[in-house]
Amino acid sequence: MNILKVTFLAFFVLGSSQAFSQMKKTVEVGGAPMYPNKNIVENAVNSADHTTLVAAVKAAGLVETLQGEGPFTVFAPINEAFEALPEGTVENLLKPENKSALTKVLTYHVVAGKMSAKDIMKAIKKGNGKAMMTTVEGETLTAWMKGDELYISDVNGNKAKVSIPNVFQSNGVIHVVDTVLLPSM
Repeated sequence: MNILKVTFLAFFVLGSSQAFSQMKKTVEVGGAPMYPNKNIVENAVNSADHTTLVAAVKAAGLVETLQGEGPFTVFAPINEAFEALPEGTVENLLKPENKSALTKVLTYHVVAGKMSAKDIMKAIKKGNGKAMMTTVEGETLTAWMKGDELYISDVNGNKAKVSIPNVFQSNGVIHVVDTVLLPSM
């Protein structure tokens, strides 16, 4: 059976979107494979580079949401990005009384829809060097390129480099970033 017949059979048997996500490449993040047939939370909990993000998602009560259908595009800061925030910021945000502020910060890293790096780059080209994306939190992020590298800026001018793009999930895509993006507070 040739590859074309196998592909057609996979699409027929599994359904086109599920088969497509299973054919996407498994990427390693934080020392763990990120399987395209698992959801954002199922994969993120295995990344050693995202333990702070996972703890924050749990504290904000967003686990169920990020396990949902989506699709979501998540700009996922690594642990070092959280450590670079002013001392005490993360600990303060994780307190139960600050759940709404934590939720605001986390949902600022999420865009509704599934945007690959290629999709974002097309939008940047169409926008003459910048692409504005409205987050689930309601404010915008700005995507731009520096050479071949993709960057995301927040409303405060903080810049995050996308270090690992296109970590495809069953309910969206994660782009690993090196900076925590902050909404206006």
